[in-house]
Amino acid sequence: MLDQYKQQHPYLLALDSIIFGFDGESLKVLLVKRGVEEKTWSLMGGWLQPDEGLEKAAARILFELTGLTNVYLEQLFAFGEPHRDPIIRTISVAYFSLVKVADYASKISETFQARWFSIYDLPPLLFDHGDMVDLAIKRLRYKAAQHPIGFELLPEKFTIPQLKKLYDAIYNTDFDKRNFSRKILSTNLLIKLDEKQKGFSKRGAYYYQVDMAKYQQTTDSFLNFIPS
Repeated sequence: MLDQYKQQHPYLLALDSIIFGFDGESLKVLLVKRGVEEKTWSLMGGWLQPDEGLEKAAARILFELTGLTNVYLEQLFAFGEPHRDPIIRTISVAYFSLVKVADYASKISETFQARWFSIYDLPPLLFDHGDMVDLAIKRLRYKAAQHPIGFELLPEKFTIPQLKKLYDAIYNTDFDKRNFSRKILSTNLLIKLDEKQKGFSKRGAYYYQVDMAKYQQTTDSFLNFIPS
């Protein structure tokens, strides 16, 4: 039995993080500049340590790179083409996470030269990281249509127009205002506040908060969340 193990080839296991953020106007992904080539950008990532499981390692790497904890984090896919890394055979398990840009703003490390890019205007990416981002966008769209995970990208209080802008950005479209508002409010996931957003219109738009008790109950259930 041990001989069978000894006959196998060693591989490295990396974890790459597709970190999505929303700045109020566009959906963005966080990239870092690679030193090996000045104009090459890549996803943030790290290596699996001997005493870690995948989930623990992904959370650790996200914290080391952003300073954030308790953020939405989901395993995406394993990328293992033989020559995806020309240096040594490396398997990468990709995760995508949803963070609030305002929370991350003060955590940016100059060491990594991190920068937010619009998902619709990405620079050339290292290895197969472009494939990772494409797959993560598809997964995000699928999940956001059926589950209320979009709230993970918004501040604690927000208006319906702000929420619509987020989903417009995710799907690269322009949802009908009335249909979107009616669909969102019909989920009963939002709590209307007495406070209004000022400075954007004469009447102002009411702020809402997520009903966290209902949110926790519905994250794993099918909602048909977004109108067609």
